[in-house]
Amino acid sequence: MNTERNFRGTPTVHTYFPLTPCMKKVLKITLIILAVIVVAITAVVGYVKTALPGANVADASDIKIEYTAERIERGKYLANAVAMCIDCHSIRDLSVFGAPMIAGTEGKGGEKFSKELGFPGDFYPPNITPAALGNWTDGELLRAITEGVSKDGHALFPVMPYLSFGQMDKEDIYSIIAYIRTLKPIENTAPPSEPEFPVNILINTMPQPAKFSTIPPKEELVPYGKYLLTMAACSDCHTPMDKGKPLEGKYLAGGLEFNLPDGTVLRSANITPDKQTGIGNWTEEYFISRFKMYSDSAYVQHKVGPKEFKTLMPWFSYTNMETHDLKAIYAYLQTVPAVNNQVIKFEDREPAAE
Repeated sequence: MNTERNFRGTPTVHTYFPLTPCMKKVLKITLIILAVIVVAITAVVGYVKTALPGANVADASDIKIEYTAERIERGKYLANAVAMCIDCHSIRDLSVFGAPMIAGTEGKGGEKFSKELGFPGDFYPPNITPAALGNWTDGELLRAITEGVSKDGHALFPVMPYLSFGQMDKEDIYSIIAYIRTLKPIENTAPPSEPEFPVNILINTMPQPAKFSTIPPKEELVPYGKYLLTMAACSDCHTPMDKGKPLEGKYLAGGLEFNLPDGTVLRSANITPDKQTGIGNWTEEYFISRFKMYSDSAYVQHKVGPKEFKTLMPWFSYTNMETHDLKAIYAYLQTVPAVNNQVIKFEDREPAAE
């Protein structure tokens, strides 16, 4: 016991309880356990942040693609009308309905996929013109597009749907690579992407080895349509998610939200064959016409102002899809489970002041 006086002059008594040998042993073991836990957590986080992408995915393959005219033409079609490579890696005019690409920006990168839109951070597709990819090998491009690991070994966030591209026929990926090698070089460096915590750590668990498939025969509409829909990554926008994971039983049922700077919110449409809330009453002809109406000869682009109905659906790119391919996608969509899910596609969350 120890007695001292506090600032008022009143005696203060401190009572000390000596630790018994048993208590000291328990305390020592507890501190050791805590230290081990801290070291283990640090090691795991360090591994996930630095080593995991390379551990999940093999080194880039040593390949040299032959850039034939046939491959370049096929790649041009896929990159512009199905896989949306050029749409995402260009700048889009958000003041126009459908947000078409701005001419002269094809492949330069830098379009912002922001946290305001619902992404876990701010992501900027890089420049994919020869001005930026001149020192990339074909194998490094193949790995980035289909497995999510960049040239320098860092993990890519699947804004670019490499988990879908990794299910494609390798020949189709070769064609896309051959085509982007022909793009007009544009000098531009996109800002670095900035994923938020904990995605900045978890991103390193996302790259996976590709699981290439064989493209189905074009006359087999349902499997061929599924192949095209996977390449187009339709599910990424048309399936609602919770913390980045698709909701069970909601495949293609719509409702994924995109918050716009003007206080409005967009939600993706239900494209299951549900007759009340989906496209179950759409005919094949109507389905195709919804895409083809945005061709230059059939649709006039128009400006949209703040609070006006708009869409991020890249209609002006998808309108160039071949009619047969649209028929195949329609055929596949008619086979998926119908989900009754009413979606309000556009809403103003900031009502006008009274």
